[in-house]
Amino acid sequence: MLNSEIVITGIGVVSPIGIGREEFAQSLSHRKSGVGPIGLFDSSGLPVHSAAEVRDFDPRQFIPNRKSVKVMARDSQMGVAASILAYKDARLDSAGVDPERIAVVLGADRICGALEDSKPTYEACLVDGQFHFDRWAPLGMPATFPLVFLKVLPNMIASHISIAIDARGPNNTIHHGDLSALLAIIEGASLLERGLADVVLVGGASSQMNPFDWARFVSLGRFSRAVDNGRASPRPFDKHRDGEVRGESAAVLVLERVNHAKARGATIWGTIRGWGRCYAPLDGDLNSFPSLSRAISLALQDAAIESKDVAQVNAHGLGTEEDDIRESHGIRRVLSDVPVTAPKSYFGNTGAAGGAVELAASLVLGKDRLVPPTLHYDEADPRCPINVVRGAPQPLASPFLVAVNWTLAGQAAALVVEVA
Repeated sequence: MLNSEIVITGIGVVSPIGIGREEFAQSLSHRKSGVGPIGLFDSSGLPVHSAAEVRDFDPRQFIPNRKSVKVMARDSQMGVAASILAYKDARLDSAGVDPERIAVVLGADRICGALEDSKPTYEACLVDGQFHFDRWAPLGMPATFPLVFLKVLPNMIASHISIAIDARGPNNTIHHGDLSALLAIIEGASLLERGLADVVLVGGASSQMNPFDWARFVSLGRFSRAVDNGRASPRPFDKHRDGEVRGESAAVLVLERVNHAKARGATIWGTIRGWGRCYAPLDGDLNSFPSLSRAISLALQDAAIESKDVAQVNAHGLGTEEDDIRESHGIRRVLSDVPVTAPKSYFGNTGAAGGAVELAASLVLGKDRLVPPTLHYDEADPRCPINVVRGAPQPLASPFLVAVNWTLAGQAAALVVEVA
């Protein structure tokens, strides 16, 4: 159990269903999908043409220095924007917090280089339309933008955030796939518990809208093939689900110890009560998920609550056939018929940002004592024996929710949050 109460005092979101907390919450309330035709690159050569993109995002609205924007990948641009939104939402810009006591812990994916950054290097090696490897060192490399490597380092997102808000405390990056944001939240809370900071910005940022990434994703065969502009995919836990929808987002939460937050009159969105982390390799048994069940059990134990106290499970909900079966059994083993929501149904799988943007969804509706419904859940799958919330938002029966994320390697994490 935590030695001191850790509270959430700010929420910043850059997502396919809205930029900023209020627009994000409104889209959830109106059950708006963020999935649509791919617009950030030409997808005509791919079998999949739908994604969850952040549309109408202009980084210059948040990062006025054009030189700074130039050395940021899209992941970093969105991460900085979300952090500034969270910082302002928590009213930290006028709180007078010592910069040495402000920390940043962020989840990040592998950042893929932009095609336009590779173009000068590639063209310098061409002779009459043929690529010559012997030109790479003497001509190709000198043609490369000298700071391009800094754009693709995963830890640069947290670095740019610390510069943007003048956070001089601990700075860390969690690079652990779909588990990254949830682990970043846990690590940020741990920093506060150990007295290493007074304020920690936590969350994740990831843009998976790059042709290089999509060539890899498509080869894995996990994508939904629905061409529906978001009207029917993804479909977590639904009987007719056919795969993932990928996308991009950034979500940053502000964490503080409760006494610090109350002393400055901050708005409290929720309290972190406990967490669990576990690993066990996945096997062929789809009717069990040992590491997920264990992580949930550890989180409940850490929070000193029982399964009957939980009113909502914030599921990983990929929308793939076997993964949803496995996850549903892992949840049910510990939490039985607790209502389950799958936020990815709104904005797809956003990788390292997922855990934070999914938790933000439950927090913004939780303030009104509501559980967000799962989109596109029309017919229950008897192989997924869980109580999926569908249709309209459902009343939150108690303030406790459990957020879970996991990876295909078998790592899992669960976080217990008490909604304010």
